[in-house]
Amino acid sequence: MSKLLVVKANNIIEASYQLSLNEQRLILAAIACIPKGEEVTDNTGYCVTRESFIELGVNPKTASREIREACDRLFNRVITITTEAGTFKTRWVQDIMKYNSDWALANPEFIQEVTGSDPYAEDYILAAIRFSKSVLPFISNLSSNFTQYFLQDIAGVSSGYSVRFYELMMQFKSTGYRKIRLDDLRNMLDLNNKYPLTADLKRWVIDTAIDELNEKSPITIKYKLLKTGRKFTHIELKFKQKLSPKKIESQRDQKTIDMFSNLSDSQIKTYSSVLSKVHSISDLADNKDYPTFSIWIANILRDPTSVREETAKRIFKALRTETDFKG
Repeated sequence: MSKLLVVKANNIIEASYQLSLNEQRLILAAIACIPKGEEVTDNTGYCVTRESFIELGVNPKTASREIREACDRLFNRVITITTEAGTFKTRWVQDIMKYNSDWALANPEFIQEVTGSDPYAEDYILAAIRFSKSVLPFISNLSSNFTQYFLQDIAGVSSGYSVRFYELMMQFKSTGYRKIRLDDLRNMLDLNNKYPLTADLKRWVIDTAIDELNEKSPITIKYKLLKTGRKFTHIELKFKQKLSPKKIESQRDQKTIDMFSNLSDSQIKTYSSVLSKVHSISDLADNKDYPTFSIWIANILRDPTSVREETAKRIFKALRTETDFKG
């Protein structure tokens, strides 16, 4: 899966739609199967197997059931796409074929050739998705104004919002910066009247996505909510690629890192609580409350390589200044 690319026109990245996480997995796994740079038609079905769902983080015990349920729901899902000519609404797919295990067993050569998977596996399932004629031009044979990323980048995430935020940032991968109107964000996520208060949008959508992506994706993200007058109107996102383990090892400050590694769990709990209220590093909180900021600091004390070297040094300096820690 590491080399499977998801490629979408920017119109799709910014389109208005609502899909569950498993429905997005179906869409993304199917898009990753589309040949790059080749003409495709709406007569072609793109296959999603139980194995592909498992690779995306689904429990093997429930993967087949989750594919079946997602297929049933996806058929009725719509997407609203904005183009230069205007805005139109269409279905994601025109049909979905769910091959049963008996048919797969009777046609093992076809299954092996098309999917590379084993039809004799327990609880086998194969879904073939044919995208709607209106959607296909936005996900195939693209030469400009598109966004791409590796399918494995979002493997293991547990929120559909995380996938959408990741795509919105990958659209601006070259700059590592994106600013979005909150009203536009609500429209893209098709929230309608859900989470009308900014505090609820922040808690249930933004923080959910950003915290998970910081933990599980290849990028690290910081964000701010910006005001126009007294009202929050925009979100500002800054993000960058995480360093590889080898790069971290070559760049890390050995003295600082080793000092951190000497801390016990009890010390980490105590020191993180103290440091969460220290003014000299309060800018690192990024709108987090004290308990949340304390947890963030504790995670860094356990693994200082999870943040930039400069951030680890600042926390270590505050640790020595504000506590009796001698190192």
